[in-house]
Amino acid sequence: MKKFSKQPVATIGIDLAKNSVHVFGVDAQGEVVFSRKLARHALSAFIAQQPPCRVAMEACGSAHHWARTFRGFGHEVVLIAPQHVKPFVKTNKNDAADAEAICEAARRPRQRFVPIKSVEQQDIQAIHRMRSQVIAQRTALVNQARGLLAEYGIVMPQGRAAAMRRLPEILEDADNGLSERFRAELHGLLEELRHLDGRVAHYDAHIKTVADTSEPAQLLMSIPGIGPLVATALLATLGDQWELFNNGRALATWLGLVPRQHSTGGKARLLGISKRGDVYLRQLLIHGARAMMRWVEKKEDAFSHWARDLKQRRHANVAIVAMANKLARIAWAVMTTGKRFDPARGALAKPAAVKA
Repeated sequence: MKKFSKQPVATIGIDLAKNSVHVFGVDAQGEVVFSRKLARHALSAFIAQQPPCRVAMEACGSAHHWARTFRGFGHEVVLIAPQHVKPFVKTNKNDAADAEAICEAARRPRQRFVPIKSVEQQDIQAIHRMRSQVIAQRTALVNQARGLLAEYGIVMPQGRAAAMRRLPEILEDADNGLSERFRAELHGLLEELRHLDGRVAHYDAHIKTVADTSEPAQLLMSIPGIGPLVATALLATLGDQWELFNNGRALATWLGLVPRQHSTGGKARLLGISKRGDVYLRQLLIHGARAMMRWVEKKEDAFSHWARDLKQRRHANVAIVAMANKLARIAWAVMTTGKRFDPARGALAKPAAVKA
């Protein structure tokens, strides 16, 4: 029979699930205080009864909701990325072993934790996720229309804009050999594309409203290459927790915008970018960098000069990723200092002179 410590619990690891959870608690010396399976509805009351301690969970579905709830009980709550928990699973995988591994990982002195999101951050992130899903559906429909029309001998150019321009023309052409049955279905597909366009426009307008009414977003949008979409995505991910990173390079590393390293024996070997972290956020930063790099030849500010020199020295795609890395670093500097970015200087804006 297992013996449990009678000392107060210091760290609790929770393995979350849809219907049941497993809680594993240890004292300050690491001795087991309890290991219990609970119904989901009983978790809140159980944690509320515990003395103030560290509560750890994997960063998964519902974790941010539980983190806010447990913080309200006076606990220190940390979220850990699943890949940082996996090394602490001792033997076979089960709920109890996972909860113990989470607890053990949370006690490591140099463990990395995931920022806990507020309700407002999750709202903005939800809008971004829904927008991405609608865009994916719209792209799939455009590709389907092109493929189906190719079977009837009608070749339509690539791209959504071309599809929205050509589909009405194809439907109006009575001599292109399309049957009435297929023509009716193609009309329904066109209407669905228009509906999806409206939904994307709705999400874009919502995101722009959030950016226009948010002072942190306005600070971020002072950086070339960062617009409402990128600014709100950064705020939805990090909120006011930019100080979690010691410098801008740490943020770029967290986003997977630095080279992956495979070094041994004192010989350094750098590979392509690591592609770690938030895929969506990294994608937005790279798209923003690509848009910014298209116009650097027509600008004469210091930041554009730096970008133009980079573009001449490196392959276009390498330069774009390097610019995305630069944007992440500048974003960290802007948000930690509260100063806008000045493209003319290629640096943060100087504080306003105080009149005598």
